[in-house]
Amino acid sequence: MTRTTPDPAVLPEVYVRRPVGMALIGLGAFFLTLGPLVRFYVADKVVVAPLNRYAVTRLEARNATYFDTSTLKTRSGATLLATNTLRGDVRANNGNENVAVWDSTTNIVDTANPDKPIQIQGYRMAFDRRTSELVNCCGVNVDGDNNVRMSGYGLLFPLGNVDKVDYPFFDMTTRQLAPMRYDGEDTVQGMTAYRFVQQIPNTRTSSLDVKIPGRMLGLGKDSPPQKVDRYTQATNTVWVDPRTGIPVRHRQNIYSTVQTPDGRGRMVVAQADLATIERDQQSLVDLADANALKITAVRGYLPFGALAAGLILLAVGGRLALTAAPGRPAAPPPPRRADGRFKTVPAAPKATAGATAATTATAATVAKPSAADAASGAAPPRGPGEQDPPRHPPAPPGSYAARHR
Repeated sequence: MTRTTPDPAVLPEVYVRRPVGMALIGLGAFFLTLGPLVRFYVADKVVVAPLNRYAVTRLEARNATYFDTSTLKTRSGATLLATNTLRGDVRANNGNENVAVWDSTTNIVDTANPDKPIQIQGYRMAFDRRTSELVNCCGVNVDGDNNVRMSGYGLLFPLGNVDKVDYPFFDMTTRQLAPMRYDGEDTVQGMTAYRFVQQIPNTRTSSLDVKIPGRMLGLGKDSPPQKVDRYTQATNTVWVDPRTGIPVRHRQNIYSTVQTPDGRGRMVVAQADLATIERDQQSLVDLADANALKITAVRGYLPFGALAAGLILLAVGGRLALTAAPGRPAAPPPPRRADGRFKTVPAAPKATAGATAATTATAATVAKPSAADAASGAAPPRGPGEQDPPRHPPAPPGSYAARHR
């Protein structure tokens, strides 16, 4: 196996690329963890109804009929304006941040006499900020009645998750639960909305403290004043943004009467088809679009963007950290002797140019024997530095060495 050592020319690149690569790998792992965290944890914390909510919505009904209690006359062909004011009470939940408490007040007036309200309705509702389902706490009431038990949904649909199914909605007028049935799709101010319809059957809503003249109830001129109860039936239609669960348009077709306990006398006290005015529809659509962007960001853009960024950073960091820089073969190790130690080669002595030439000439002269020496068989002269071979001392007479020499 051949080892490689980095080229000194690329050492700075090696020392920079690997730490940067490891840092990118760590950052990529962080983003891969951040994606699911945002989608499954942060989104549930962000996609909630606000505690502090303030909104004013106006509904208008043309050619309406209502009973004027100040003049005891029925007015027809009137234009009614219902102004709903919604306020959030941030302290009413007693520190429970999972519950929002909203107060709603609706003031209905005849536009011909706006300073004189025809009817004022009010209620307080508390609901789960994530599911929008009503809860009974924090002083919920309808027109001051604290004995009302609310259930189902109130003003909002499930946040960010509206399906084409029926939802149970609590009607504040009749104080009963009735299904809000899916009825198709419509376009509201350029936005696709789901249409839901709720049918409220004729229901006794209150008992009036005043008595109504019998002639007004159709019982004849000589009939005495009668004690009556109020009954209401309605068709409520809501157009809701499926992305957020925010209603962007309302329509309330109301038919209200008073009648005697035996049912013989009856009189229409209100008949109106109220619908959200165009300007407020646009405001609600803008609000829904803004909330839809936030929901899409925490449920889609941010999680998937973090996952994509994490994968890219891991790929780039792995390439920088795990890919070796170009290198060159290392010098082979020195040879070893039989005992395992490295062989050492003595360094040749350095000599000057003149000395080297003289030494070379001398060596050539000494190394080459003369013709006379060759003919006589004499040993050639030894060069400088050469030594005679060691001589053996004479063996004693009669020894083994003397006999075999």
